[in-house]
Amino acid sequence: MALNPASQASRTLALNMKLLAQNELDGHGGIGEGCTMQMTRDGRRVLWLAHESAPKNFTGVDVTDPRNPKVLIQTELPHNEVRSNSLEVVGDMMVVCYQVRGGKGNPNDPNNLKQSAGRTPAGFDLFDISTPEKPKLISHFDASGPHSLGAHCCWFVDGEFVHLSCGAPDHQPRNAKDHQIYRTVDVRNPSKPVEAGRWWYPGTKEGDAEPPVPRHPKFDGGYRPHNISVYPERPNRAYMGYIDGGVVILDISDKAHPKEISRLKISPPFNGMSHTAMPLLGRGLMVLADECNKDDGVDWPKFNWIADMSDETNLVTLSTLPLPPVEAFGKRGGRFGAHNVYENYPAKHAFRSEELIFTSCFNAGIRVYDISNQYQPREVAYFVPDAPALSPKGAIQMNDVYVDDRNIVYAVDRFSGGLYTLETNL
Repeated sequence: MALNPASQASRTLALNMKLLAQNELDGHGGIGEGCTMQMTRDGRRVLWLAHESAPKNFTGVDVTDPRNPKVLIQTELPHNEVRSNSLEVVGDMMVVCYQVRGGKGNPNDPNNLKQSAGRTPAGFDLFDISTPEKPKLISHFDASGPHSLGAHCCWFVDGEFVHLSCGAPDHQPRNAKDHQIYRTVDVRNPSKPVEAGRWWYPGTKEGDAEPPVPRHPKFDGGYRPHNISVYPERPNRAYMGYIDGGVVILDISDKAHPKEISRLKISPPFNGMSHTAMPLLGRGLMVLADECNKDDGVDWPKFNWIADMSDETNLVTLSTLPLPPVEAFGKRGGRFGAHNVYENYPAKHAFRSEELIFTSCFNAGIRVYDISNQYQPREVAYFVPDAPALSPKGAIQMNDVYVDDRNIVYAVDRFSGGLYTLETNL
C-alpha cells in the first residue's frame, strides 16, 4: 500500500477531470451537504453553500467565472451548537436548515441527543436573496421541542413546498436515534410557513400500533429520512433514503396524508445508512447511496446501488457503482465510501442526465459513472485532490457535488478544503 499512489493522501489523482480553481472560503472551508446554484437577475451565478459546523452558517460564492470563484457573503450561526448542514434555492428564495447538537463525539449518541433536544434554532429559515450580498430573513419555521433536534436536510424545487428530514415538537420517538421524520411545509406564503403533512416509519413513534423496528446489530444508525426528492415530472411521489430503514417511496398526492408505496431494505446484511434515493424516471431506475460514516473503512462496504423501479411496488437491486479498492483507500485518511449523489436538480441552469452519475465519495473524491448499461456501470472520470491544509483527517473528504449546465462540477470538502471547481473531459 505504501507504494500505491491511491493510498497516499498527499497525491492528487485524476481521470478525465481537471481542477479549474480552489477557494478555501476565507479560512472556513468545512462544507456540509448544502450546495446549490442561483441565477441572479443581473446574470451572475451564485453557488450557495451550507457549512458542516459552527461558527459559519452559509456562504455565497460568485462562480460566474468558474476559474475565479469569489466569496460574496459569509454569515455566522447564532451559537456553536447548531449547524446549517443543508440549504436549497428557488429563484430568489433560499431555505436553510438548522439542527442543534450538544455534547461531544457522535451527535447520534443517546446521551448527546438528550443534551441537544429542545434547543433553538431548530427548523429552517427562509431568506430573500434577490441581492446575494445582503440576504434578508423572511421567516423561521420552528421545529424545536423536547425530542427534536430540528431539520437535517431539505428539498425545495417548486417554490411552494419544502420537504424535510426534521423533528417535531409533538413527535416522540421510541428510540432517540429516530428523532427525525418526513415533514412537508407549505411556504406559498413565505412569511407564514405551515406544516402540510408528515410521515414516519411505522413502529418508530411512541404509541404506534406496529412493533418496534429491528436495530442493526453493529451499526445502529437509526430510522429517519435523509435526502428526500420530489421531481416536477412526478410531483405525487417522494423518494427517500431512510437511513437504516432503506429506501421508501411515498404517494404524496394528498400531502396531509402521505401513503407508503414501497420500501427497499438492504441492511442487514449490509451496514445501513441509506442516504439518497434518486429516481431516473425516464428509465425506471433508481440510484441509492449508502453513506459511509466511519473512518478507516470500519463500516465498509458502503455502495452506490442501481435498482430497477419499473414496478415501484417492488424495487430490485441490479448493480453497484464500482468504487476503487478499499485496500488502497480504506486507510488513506477519514471516511471512504459512498455519500452524496448529484440529484439532477430540475432547473434550467443545472445539468441533468440519466446516464452520467456524479458522486462524492469522501477520501476517494468525486467519481463519475456511465450507467447507460445499468447492469455494468463504468467509472469514466474522477478527481481526488491532495490533502487540504489543516485537514484533521489528513485526506480530502468530499462531502457534496453539484453540476451546472456548462458541465462545470462543484465539489466541497467536509473540513477545510472549501470549494473545488472542476471540468470534465467526457
